[in-house]
Amino acid sequence: MTTPASTSPHAPEHPEASAAPPPPFVHFPADLLTAALAALPAGEAAAFTASWDDLPADPHAGTGTPYRFRRYSRFRIRPDRLELLPHVPFFQDRAVNAVNGGVDRLFAPLADAVAGGPALATVVRTLRERLPGPRDGMDACGVHQIRVVATPDTEGHPAPEGIHQDGHCYVAQVLIRRENVEGADSCLYDPDRTPVHEALLTTPFETIVLDDRRVFHGVTPIRPAAGAGRGVRDMLLVDFFPPGD
Repeated sequence: MTTPASTSPHAPEHPEASAAPPPPFVHFPADLLTAALAALPAGEAAAFTASWDDLPADPHAGTGTPYRFRRYSRFRIRPDRLELLPHVPFFQDRAVNAVNGGVDRLFAPLADAVAGGPALATVVRTLRERLPGPRDGMDACGVHQIRVVATPDTEGHPAPEGIHQDGHCYVAQVLIRRENVEGADSCLYDPDRTPVHEALLTTPFETIVLDDRRVFHGVTPIRPAAGAGRGVRDMLLVDFFPPGD
Protein backbone atom coordinates (compact mmCIF):
# COMPACT_ATOMS: atom_id res chain seq x y z
CA MET A 1 0.00 0.00 0.00
CA THR A 2 1.46 3.35 -1.00
CA THR A 3 2.34 6.19 1.33
CA PRO A 4 0.24 9.38 1.08
CA ALA A 5 1.82 12.62 -0.01
CA SER A 6 3.98 14.30 2.59
CA THR A 7 2.48 17.05 4.71
CA SER A 8 5.96 18.15 5.82
CA PRO A 9 6.86 21.85 5.55
CA HIS A 10 9.75 20.68 3.35
CA ALA A 11 7.37 19.40 0.67
CA PRO A 12 7.34 21.54 -2.53
CA GLU A 13 5.20 24.64 -2.10
CA HIS A 14 3.88 24.23 -5.64
CA PRO A 15 3.40 20.53 -6.48
CA GLU A 16 3.11 21.34 -10.18
CA ALA A 17 6.76 22.49 -10.17
CA SER A 18 8.01 19.04 -9.18
CA ALA A 19 9.49 16.90 -11.95
CA ALA A 20 7.68 13.74 -10.84
CA PRO A 21 3.90 13.72 -10.52
CA PRO A 22 2.81 13.94 -6.89
CA PRO A 23 0.92 11.10 -5.24
CA PRO A 24 -2.77 11.26 -6.17
CA PHE A 25 -3.96 12.05 -2.64
CA VAL A 26 -2.97 13.73 0.61
CA HIS A 27 -4.26 12.83 4.07
CA PHE A 28 -4.06 15.84 6.38
CA PRO A 29 -4.39 15.71 10.16
CA ALA A 30 -7.00 17.96 11.73
CA ASP A 31 -4.52 20.63 12.75
CA LEU A 32 -4.18 21.94 9.18
CA LEU A 33 -7.72 23.32 9.14
CA THR A 34 -8.09 23.98 12.86
CA ALA A 35 -5.02 26.24 12.73
CA ALA A 36 -6.41 28.11 9.71
CA LEU A 37 -9.82 28.54 11.35
CA ALA A 38 -8.25 29.68 14.63
CA ALA A 39 -7.31 32.94 12.91
CA LEU A 40 -11.00 33.84 12.46
CA PRO A 41 -13.09 35.80 14.96
CA ALA A 42 -14.27 33.80 17.96
CA GLY A 43 -17.32 31.67 17.26
CA GLU A 44 -17.02 31.52 13.47
CA ALA A 45 -15.79 27.91 13.35
CA ALA A 46 -18.38 26.76 15.89
CA ALA A 47 -21.19 28.43 13.95
CA PHE A 48 -19.93 26.78 10.77
CA THR A 49 -19.99 23.26 12.23
CA ALA A 50 -23.35 23.90 13.91
CA SER A 51 -24.91 24.59 10.50
CA TRP A 52 -24.95 20.82 9.82
CA ASP A 53 -27.89 20.69 12.26
CA ASP A 54 -29.94 22.56 9.63
CA LEU A 55 -29.64 20.26 6.64
CA PRO A 56 -32.86 19.13 4.93
CA ALA A 57 -33.38 15.49 3.98
CA ASP A 58 -31.82 14.44 0.69
CA PRO A 59 -34.85 14.09 -1.63
CA HIS A 60 -32.95 11.71 -3.89
CA ALA A 61 -31.85 9.14 -1.30
CA GLY A 62 -34.68 6.80 -2.29
CA THR A 63 -35.58 5.63 1.22
CA GLY A 64 -38.80 6.02 3.17
CA THR A 65 -37.03 7.10 6.34
CA PRO A 66 -34.38 9.76 5.63
CA TYR A 67 -30.86 8.80 6.63
CA ARG A 68 -29.04 11.36 4.48
CA PHE A 69 -29.31 15.16 4.77
CA ARG A 70 -27.68 17.59 2.37
CA ARG A 71 -27.06 21.09 0.98
CA TYR A 72 -25.06 22.04 -2.11
CA SER A 73 -23.81 25.26 -3.74
CA ARG A 74 -21.21 26.27 -6.34
CA PHE A 75 -18.65 29.06 -6.15
CA ARG A 76 -16.06 30.89 -8.22
CA ILE A 77 -12.87 31.19 -6.18
CA ARG A 78 -11.88 34.85 -6.45
CA PRO A 79 -8.63 36.34 -5.05
CA ASP A 80 -10.50 37.96 -2.16
CA ARG A 81 -13.70 35.92 -1.74
CA LEU A 82 -15.91 33.04 -2.78
CA GLU A 83 -18.39 34.23 -5.39
CA LEU A 84 -21.67 32.35 -5.09
CA LEU A 85 -22.79 31.07 -8.49
CA PRO A 86 -26.41 30.58 -9.61
CA HIS A 87 -28.04 27.59 -7.97
CA VAL A 88 -28.37 24.63 -10.33
CA PRO A 89 -28.97 20.89 -9.97
CA PHE A 90 -26.02 18.64 -9.20
CA PHE A 91 -25.29 16.23 -12.05
CA GLN A 92 -23.03 13.21 -12.37
CA ASP A 93 -22.74 10.93 -15.37
CA ARG A 94 -23.86 7.34 -14.90
CA ALA A 95 -20.32 6.31 -15.77
CA VAL A 96 -19.15 7.63 -12.38
CA ASN A 97 -22.32 7.14 -10.33
CA ALA A 98 -24.31 4.04 -11.16
CA VAL A 99 -26.87 4.75 -8.41
CA ASN A 100 -27.75 8.42 -8.91
CA GLY A 101 -25.94 9.32 -12.12
CA GLY A 102 -27.60 10.51 -15.29
CA VAL A 103 -30.22 12.67 -13.56
CA ASP A 104 -30.34 16.22 -12.26
CA ARG A 105 -30.43 16.25 -8.46
CA LEU A 106 -31.61 19.51 -6.96
CA PHE A 107 -30.45 20.00 -3.38
CA ALA A 108 -31.17 22.89 -1.06
CA PRO A 109 -28.46 25.56 -1.32
CA LEU A 110 -26.05 26.39 1.48
CA ALA A 111 -27.49 28.83 4.00
CA ASP A 112 -26.48 32.45 3.36
CA ALA A 113 -24.45 32.64 6.56
CA VAL A 114 -22.44 29.58 5.52
CA ALA A 115 -21.99 30.51 1.85
CA GLY A 116 -20.88 34.04 2.68
CA GLY A 117 -19.05 33.28 5.91
CA PRO A 118 -15.29 33.39 6.50
CA ALA A 119 -15.08 29.78 7.72
CA LEU A 120 -16.03 28.22 4.38
CA ALA A 121 -13.75 30.60 2.46
CA THR A 122 -10.87 29.73 4.78
CA VAL A 123 -11.37 25.99 4.35
CA VAL A 124 -11.68 26.21 0.56
CA ARG A 125 -8.58 28.40 0.17
CA THR A 126 -6.49 26.30 2.54
CA LEU A 127 -7.30 23.11 0.65
CA ARG A 128 -6.95 24.62 -2.82
CA GLU A 129 -3.37 25.55 -1.96
CA ARG A 130 -2.64 21.90 -1.21
CA LEU A 131 -4.17 20.00 -4.11
CA PRO A 132 -2.22 16.84 -5.02
CA GLY A 133 -1.40 18.11 -8.50
CA PRO A 134 -1.53 21.24 -10.67
CA ARG A 135 -3.96 23.84 -9.37
CA ASP A 136 -3.79 26.26 -12.32
CA GLY A 137 -7.35 26.88 -13.47
CA MET A 138 -8.92 25.22 -10.44
CA ASP A 139 -10.89 28.36 -9.75
CA ALA A 140 -14.36 26.94 -9.17
CA CYS A 141 -15.76 24.53 -6.62
CA GLY A 142 -18.89 22.73 -5.54
CA VAL A 143 -19.52 22.52 -1.81
CA HIS A 144 -21.58 19.74 -0.24
CA GLN A 145 -22.71 19.66 3.37
CA ILE A 146 -23.75 16.07 4.12
CA ARG A 147 -25.05 14.36 7.24
CA VAL A 148 -25.52 10.58 7.36
CA VAL A 149 -27.32 9.00 10.31
CA ALA A 150 -27.74 5.42 11.45
CA THR A 151 -30.04 3.70 13.95
CA PRO A 152 -30.04 0.16 15.33
CA ASP A 153 -32.56 -0.71 12.58
CA THR A 154 -31.02 1.17 9.66
CA GLU A 155 -27.43 1.56 8.46
CA GLY A 156 -26.32 4.88 7.01
CA HIS A 157 -24.56 4.84 3.65
CA PRO A 158 -22.00 7.60 3.05
CA ALA A 159 -21.27 6.21 -0.43
CA PRO A 160 -24.27 4.20 -1.68
CA GLU A 161 -22.64 4.00 -5.12
CA GLY A 162 -19.78 1.89 -3.72
CA ILE A 163 -16.26 2.27 -5.10
CA HIS A 164 -16.46 5.23 -7.45
CA GLN A 165 -15.14 8.49 -8.83
CA ASP A 166 -17.03 11.78 -8.58
CA GLY A 167 -16.32 13.14 -12.06
CA HIS A 168 -14.35 16.21 -10.93
CA CYS A 169 -10.67 17.18 -10.93
CA TYR A 170 -10.01 17.15 -7.19
CA VAL A 171 -12.20 16.25 -4.23
CA ALA A 172 -11.63 17.20 -0.59
CA GLN A 173 -13.31 15.10 2.11
CA VAL A 174 -13.43 16.92 5.46
CA LEU A 175 -14.79 15.30 8.60
CA ILE A 176 -16.97 17.70 10.59
CA ARG A 177 -18.54 15.41 13.19
CA ARG A 178 -18.39 11.75 14.11
CA GLU A 179 -20.71 10.95 17.01
CA ASN A 180 -21.69 7.49 18.29
CA VAL A 181 -20.58 5.91 15.04
CA GLU A 182 -18.96 2.64 14.04
CA GLY A 183 -17.82 2.05 10.48
CA ALA A 184 -17.26 4.72 7.80
CA ASP A 185 -13.85 3.36 6.84
CA SER A 186 -12.50 5.33 3.88
CA CYS A 187 -10.48 3.59 1.20
CA LEU A 188 -8.76 4.86 -1.93
CA TYR A 189 -8.06 2.65 -4.95
CA ASP A 190 -5.86 2.86 -8.02
CA PRO A 191 -7.46 2.62 -11.49
CA ASP A 192 -7.31 -1.18 -11.23
CA ARG A 193 -9.38 -1.01 -7.99
CA THR A 194 -6.41 -2.09 -5.87
CA PRO A 195 -6.50 -0.42 -2.42
CA VAL A 196 -3.76 2.20 -1.98
CA HIS A 197 -4.84 3.96 1.24
CA GLU A 198 -7.20 3.14 4.11
CA ALA A 199 -8.23 5.58 6.83
CA LEU A 200 -10.79 6.08 9.55
CA LEU A 201 -11.48 9.80 9.88
CA THR A 202 -12.06 10.39 13.60
CA THR A 203 -11.06 13.98 14.45
CA PRO A 204 -13.09 17.02 13.30
CA PHE A 205 -11.39 18.69 10.31
CA GLU A 206 -9.26 15.65 9.46
CA THR A 207 -9.15 15.70 5.66
CA ILE A 208 -8.36 13.65 2.58
CA VAL A 209 -7.78 15.53 -0.69
CA LEU A 210 -7.64 13.35 -3.79
CA ASP A 211 -7.13 13.64 -7.52
CA ASP A 212 -10.44 12.25 -8.73
CA ARG A 213 -8.99 11.48 -12.15
CA ARG A 214 -6.32 9.15 -10.74
CA VAL A 215 -8.01 7.31 -7.87
CA PHE A 216 -11.33 5.75 -6.93
CA HIS A 217 -12.76 5.97 -3.43
CA GLY A 218 -15.39 4.40 -1.21
CA VAL A 219 -16.68 4.51 2.37
CA THR A 220 -18.20 1.63 4.33
CA PRO A 221 -21.67 2.02 5.92
CA ILE A 222 -22.07 3.46 9.40
CA ARG A 223 -23.77 1.89 12.41
CA PRO A 224 -24.54 3.32 15.84
CA ALA A 225 -21.91 2.64 18.47
CA ALA A 226 -22.76 0.00 21.07
CA GLY A 227 -25.58 1.24 23.28
CA ALA A 228 -26.31 4.32 21.17
CA GLY A 229 -29.72 4.91 19.65
CA ARG A 230 -28.37 7.05 16.82
CA GLY A 231 -25.05 7.64 15.10
CA VAL A 232 -24.19 10.81 13.16
CA ARG A 233 -21.42 11.48 10.64
CA ASP A 234 -21.13 14.98 9.14
CA MET A 235 -18.89 15.68 6.15
CA LEU A 236 -17.90 18.67 4.06
CA LEU A 237 -17.06 17.74 0.47
CA VAL A 238 -15.41 20.26 -1.84
CA ASP A 239 -15.13 19.51 -5.56
CA PHE A 240 -12.49 21.60 -7.40
CA PHE A 241 -12.76 22.15 -11.15
CA PRO A 242 -12.20 24.83 -13.83
CA PRO A 243 -14.93 27.46 -14.22
CA GLY A 244 -17.60 26.33 -16.64
CA ASP A 245 -16.69 22.65 -16.24
